[in-house]
Amino acid sequence: MQNKRIYLSLPKQSGFEEQYIKNAFETNWITSGGPNVEEFEQKLEKYFEEESFVTALNSGTSAIHLALVLLGVKAGDEVICQSMTFSASANPILYQGAVPVFVDSEIDTWNICPQFLELAIQDRIKKGKKPKAVITVHLYGNPYKVEEVHVVANKYDIPVIEDSAEALGSSFKGKKCGTFGSLGILSFNGNKIITTSSGGALISNSEVDKNKALFFATQAKDKAVHYQHSEIGYNYRMSNICAGIGLGQMEILEQNIQERREINTFYKELFKDISQVEVFENTDTNFFSNCWLTTILVDAQNKKGINRENLRMAFEDANIECRPLWKPMHLQPVFEKYPYYGENIAEGLFDKGLCLPSGNLSFEDKNRITKVINNFIGIK
Repeated sequence: MQNKRIYLSLPKQSGFEEQYIKNAFETNWITSGGPNVEEFEQKLEKYFEEESFVTALNSGTSAIHLALVLLGVKAGDEVICQSMTFSASANPILYQGAVPVFVDSEIDTWNICPQFLELAIQDRIKKGKKPKAVITVHLYGNPYKVEEVHVVANKYDIPVIEDSAEALGSSFKGKKCGTFGSLGILSFNGNKIITTSSGGALISNSEVDKNKALFFATQAKDKAVHYQHSEIGYNYRMSNICAGIGLGQMEILEQNIQERREINTFYKELFKDISQVEVFENTDTNFFSNCWLTTILVDAQNKKGINRENLRMAFEDANIECRPLWKPMHLQPVFEKYPYYGENIAEGLFDKGLCLPSGNLSFEDKNRITKVINNFIGIK
């Protein structure tokens, strides 16, 4: 009989979710919006401490789309986006009929390279198309080079949309990720640090922007007794049921972050004497990662013939899920025709990188993972 599957990033229940959901049913709030949604927003605003205003939505993708809408991105505009990311960071650019311009990573954080970012901005301006926004990403929970990136964006007066879908709980110099940009976004998909089953949020630094986001997220209804619409709106509001799950999950946010970081430490210890494998780590203490996913680089230039793919398959044979790093957007068929600036750093990371199971691991799970690694290294 095959062992149960170990998944990449399973959610963990707090035990409090059911009461919030039960209350929603008892009060018949089983639609979008409602008391749970408002309380969830308030708890997130308190968590971020800064002057942050949160709009709870049905996905992180919706949050990125609304961020572009709020910044006035229209058809034909250009938006710079980090190339190494999930496609949800870039897809909303096309929703607006805008043009994505992709920028390579740098090796320290694997996130958008400040030097290539400035090169891209300068070149687009020369071509008569000043970018309307920059979408940055805190990849796998690792903060990007906040100061360097924002110096460049501010120099050219370009707003930053901060994709913190993977980085709830991460911080730079003590300030939480999601609060550095003109607008920030979160994801509460089932594989994230906390989940609402599906959902996301938009973080703004003014109540005006929050109200605008809420307006567009609820079909852009004008103030009138009848239904009247002067602008295009969207059905993006989070449901009261999902928000109830989120409220229960907030109870264990810090615990989840601690456990993910402990799992990262487990992998560092496991691979410490295996020269072919490097566990990603930013040793700069200004950067605090929630370690949403632990990632490794496998050096294929070795006599044992170890590489990313045969290590992944060794895990798969043991019914353990691992995945390659995000395939860069500029290499994706749907995006390959768009501009790209860089030196293929992201491509190299994709070729060598692997994401390891990082959520809700039991003692038995860790033993199975250890056994796979020991057997794999031993037979090569």
